[in-house]
Amino acid sequence: MATATLSSKFQISIPKEVRDQQHWSAGQEFVFIPKGKGVLLIPVPTLEDLKGMARDANPENYRDRDDRF
Repeated sequence: MATATLSSKFQISIPKEVRDQQHWSAGQEFVFIPKGKGVLLIPVPTLEDLKGMARDANPENYRDRDDRF
């Protein structure tokens, strides 16, 4: 199990084995999601990552902003 220490500037270096396993690189953006006494660290997807996700989605019966009050 990899560990890291919080610095006096509140920074943490992600261990190399974790970065390599997850294919994370410098400059990548992450979101922090509080979860109980811990936190989930999730990479923010790029538009390229999201491309094609809704390829077979059915656009019928889509709720638009026009039907809101």
